[in-house]
Amino acid sequence: MDIRRSLSNHAGPRRSPHEVLRRLAERITPDTTADGPVRELEARVAGLLGKRKALFFPSGTMAQQTALRVHAERRGRVAFAGHPQSHLHVWENQGYSVVHGLRFHPVGDRNALLTLRDLQTVKEPLAAVVFELPQRDIGGQLPSLRDLAEQTSWVRSAGAAAHCDGARIWEAQTGYEATLPELAGLFDTVYVSLYKGLEGVRGAVLAGDAETIEHAEVRRRRLGGAIVDAWPLAAIALMGLDENLERMPEFKAHAQALAKAINDDGFAHTTPRTPQTPLFHVHLPMSQQEAQRAAENLAEETGIKLFLYARSNPDPGRCSVEVSVGIPALEFTPREVAELIRGLPSRV
Repeated sequence: MDIRRSLSNHAGPRRSPHEVLRRLAERITPDTTADGPVRELEARVAGLLGKRKALFFPSGTMAQQTALRVHAERRGRVAFAGHPQSHLHVWENQGYSVVHGLRFHPVGDRNALLTLRDLQTVKEPLAAVVFELPQRDIGGQLPSLRDLAEQTSWVRSAGAAAHCDGARIWEAQTGYEATLPELAGLFDTVYVSLYKGLEGVRGAVLAGDAETIEHAEVRRRRLGGAIVDAWPLAAIALMGLDENLERMPEFKAHAQALAKAINDDGFAHTTPRTPQTPLFHVHLPMSQQEAQRAAENLAEETGIKLFLYARSNPDPGRCSVEVSVGIPALEFTPREVAELIRGLPSRV
């Protein structure tokens, strides 16, 4: 299938191997060493987040599980808590348990943000609490900075570590009147993704205090993550930091314009109604199967990828889809997106 335009950050011409290599060739010089881009990336991310040290990982899954394993070993505890729809639990095939012997304690309402009262119901000793910013599976919602500060303070008072699933922290920061160091400073460790809005190919970085990251480095090697030739992944991520990081407010503004057009049209509606970040959900009066089939037909007929997949709903006649705005989505006007969504039933 020839995808010529994409509303998703995860597909489209800008992610084609030829285009990525073309852009990479403009950055790499004869003086570039094999470990140079990795060291530069780690220092850059640590500086952006105001952390003492950072470590590159080939995947976010490995980075997050490593962080939790380190927190668990240092505290002699095996349980960690988080939102019921935490990415670690929903999307990673329970690797924290199978690989590391850790136990997940879901906390709070699966369709609402985590609250301090929810955390206070936890009575077992915790190694860590995971905070996902933004909370992807409930529409990219964000807790207030005050709520985050209260919750992370409670976590530390309980002897646990506060870990940030910051795969989209670059996007999340646009929803706060706080700098990246101020936001990251609420957490003991922060994981960041190098693709999505940054348009990297793959990879992640874990940042925190020196002792924690040094411990994580040992775990990374044992898991096979200390790859020698990581420089292409790091170099492409550095391009994303240079080119895309300053554009996150632009992405958020476009997401808000798209959501307004969708809501004003009336066929579908968004959550949140006004997006807090460049990510939001669109709720459709169609079944999951109908929406998926319509999107596939749209892609076949026009080369437009409207969304990655449709999510089911307790009401079988409805579903939701995710919109994550980055450079590819800027090619779509708000009116065009509203019309494409309204036209989905005709493509079933």
